[in-house]
Amino acid sequence: MTPLLSALLLFTLMLALMAVRIPIAAAMFVAGLAGYLAQAGWLPLASHLKSYAHARFSGYELSVIPLFLLMGQFASQSGLSRALFRFAAALLGRFRGGLAMASVIACAAFGSVCGSSIATAATIGSVALPEMKRHGYSGRLASATVAAGGTLGILVPPSVVLVVYAILAEQNIAKLFAAALVPAAIAVAGYLLAIGLYVRLVPGHAPEHDEVPTAALRESAAGVLPVAAIFLIVFGGIYGGVFTPTEGAAVGAAATFLAALARREMDWPRFQASVQATAQASAMIFMIFLGADLLNSALALTQAPGQIAQAVAGLEWPPMAVVAAILAFYVVLGCVMDELSMILLTLPIVFPLVMGLDLGLAPDEQAIWFGILVLMVVGIGLIAPPVGLNVHVVGGIDRSTPLGETYRGVLPFLASDLLRTALLMLVPGLSLFLVRFMD
Repeated sequence: MTPLLSALLLFTLMLALMAVRIPIAAAMFVAGLAGYLAQAGWLPLASHLKSYAHARFSGYELSVIPLFLLMGQFASQSGLSRALFRFAAALLGRFRGGLAMASVIACAAFGSVCGSSIATAATIGSVALPEMKRHGYSGRLASATVAAGGTLGILVPPSVVLVVYAILAEQNIAKLFAAALVPAAIAVAGYLLAIGLYVRLVPGHAPEHDEVPTAALRESAAGVLPVAAIFLIVFGGIYGGVFTPTEGAAVGAAATFLAALARREMDWPRFQASVQATAQASAMIFMIFLGADLLNSALALTQAPGQIAQAVAGLEWPPMAVVAAILAFYVVLGCVMDELSMILLTLPIVFPLVMGLDLGLAPDEQAIWFGILVLMVVGIGLIAPPVGLNVHVVGGIDRSTPLGETYRGVLPFLASDLLRTALLMLVPGLSLFLVRFMD
């Protein structure tokens, strides 16, 4: 059996298990177990199993994941999402499509203390969707805006996806966070432009305007101060060299908890719910790590990754064409897999391939630039049909809007995503602008 055929069988087994609703972590683990056993036998497999989990989880850098998740849970429980949306609505509500734009701004601001796209979509959606519906927004525009805005939860640092990428690619987490800031700002601007064009070209989905008293803007501004303070403390401390990203995550979690206490939004049941949700999300991520590691070990035995690299090199494509093909592959894969599973499974194969390309960048810059591109296409997979995890999350909140309507509504946002990804691919300096100031 050829290496490529062996690898294809492993992927087929994994997808078949996923099709019968086996969790992705278990599907990857079983496929990896079967592949390793078939190629190496029982004793080498047993020897590998006794050590690989410790090798993965003994690293200090992994502790940043549950800490940023806990920070996001405290933010979700503290009522910060309501304050952010009220301020954004007071600022933009007077414009046509203003509440939809406010939802995007609130998602971006909440993402700065959350790091999860699903949590951002669910938390902001619970606040913004009823308000948009009450003001006459269509279900299509309201649900699509929250689903697309939720992807900003992983674009605006801190981002769990970027942390995982940094660990796998052995890159500096702080530099990756800095590299994501300009693309995140471009993403917000693109979404606002998409909403502005949509409500004018497709009438009937938003009211003309919603006048907001100036006093409401002043009153709501006080509610966003905790988010601004937390962001400045965490990232000012990281980039100022006061503490490491892991220590920054711990400080951020503590600061968010104190903000929740000050707002009188945190009690013992909510604290328990935050810790429990963090433990569940962390366990899910770490189990995906285990499953992906075992499957990647089985794929390494097939020697398929090396053959794929040789085949790509033999095509003699321009380097940018290879990168574009990889990103297109990620978009397609993102339609059937979640972002973490996709990155953990594929990065050990595609990362060496990308690093072997001559793109005119220093190795560290090339790794960071590619990480930002991966982050962009992961966001596309979160709202693209047929899966679009964020679309289903929003659908669970707004059951009156069919999923088909939401998928039609996200098309302008997908167009913005594709244009932004192409821009960042062709102009690497946009992602590396702030990173170069750190060297």
